[in-house]
Amino acid sequence: MKPFQGLKASSGVLAVLAVSAVMLLSGCERPPIDSVQHGYRGTGMVQVYNPRIVEASQDIHTAPVSLPQAPGDGPLAGKVYKNVQVLGDLSVAQFARHMVAITSWVSPNEGCTYCHNPANFAEDSKYTKVVARRMIQMTQHINADWQPHVAQTGVTCYSCHRGQPVPAQVWFKEPDQHRGADFIGERAGQNLAAESVKLASLPSDPFTPFLLGDLDIRVSGTTALPNGNRHSIKQTEWTYSLMTHMSSSLGVNCTYCHNTNSFSSWEGSPPQRAKAWHGIRMARDLNNEYMEPLQPTFPAERLGPLGDTAKINCGTCHQGAYKPLYGAQMAKDFPELLKSAAKRDVVAKK
Repeated sequence: MKPFQGLKASSGVLAVLAVSAVMLLSGCERPPIDSVQHGYRGTGMVQVYNPRIVEASQDIHTAPVSLPQAPGDGPLAGKVYKNVQVLGDLSVAQFARHMVAITSWVSPNEGCTYCHNPANFAEDSKYTKVVARRMIQMTQHINADWQPHVAQTGVTCYSCHRGQPVPAQVWFKEPDQHRGADFIGERAGQNLAAESVKLASLPSDPFTPFLLGDLDIRVSGTTALPNGNRHSIKQTEWTYSLMTHMSSSLGVNCTYCHNTNSFSSWEGSPPQRAKAWHGIRMARDLNNEYMEPLQPTFPAERLGPLGDTAKINCGTCHQGAYKPLYGAQMAKDFPELLKSAAKRDVVAKK
């Protein structure tokens, strides 16, 4: 053996081991990791957090300071301004305050002209104004009719927009999700390594069947095969896909909503599971009643590859936090958003 040949060989082996270790650990999070127990000891009911990720995302989860309240006396906005179809029962001062707030929540860089024609604020020539009007009504609907999910905390435009005209997390229908190469058969929506399911091989569009449609969310049947058990492995994969999305959207692991003794059983489940149950149905309601009907209003460049509108999922509001804005109660400073449009009309007439 030549001098240093053995040393070179050993160095090569060490280099390979070092590279392999880096690749192996690249999928792991660098400690320290914080954990919070919220169930009986030994059951695995623990939430795990990375303090660096929490700190890095602090800015997007900080609620802005609310504007001072405006006086409610004086003429109503609906009597003074033309074409005020929502919030017309506010005073002129209250209405102006709300418009300033919406501008800061949705279009701080673009300003009022993002929705309004500066030559005529009353006209509906810009699609963004028509959409914004409908989004105000949607916000009122959430706060008034979906309290089983949002409770008394409620939401505002900022809950989703965070200072951007388009929320950071929306979704469109996925094209050709069931088509695959001939030699592998039907793809069944899988194996795209999509961010929607955190790069897993699970179906990459769990939103269309569950947050637009109302397919059953199931994992295992309660009866033996072949009679009565209609819960297949394929159905399980779609369910896991939705659960992966919910976990990443809230920044939590599975035990935030499920009891490890029996994931399927509601008995002993944390209260958050009921909140999530209502949240799924709320997203479905908003997508079908508010987002999809706006499709003719949006220009082509704002539509998805199949011509559908951007829609809502858990990440639209939560954006990685177990509660949007960590539970900041912005809506209480805007009581005009706490009642649905129909109920507000009754109040205004009284």
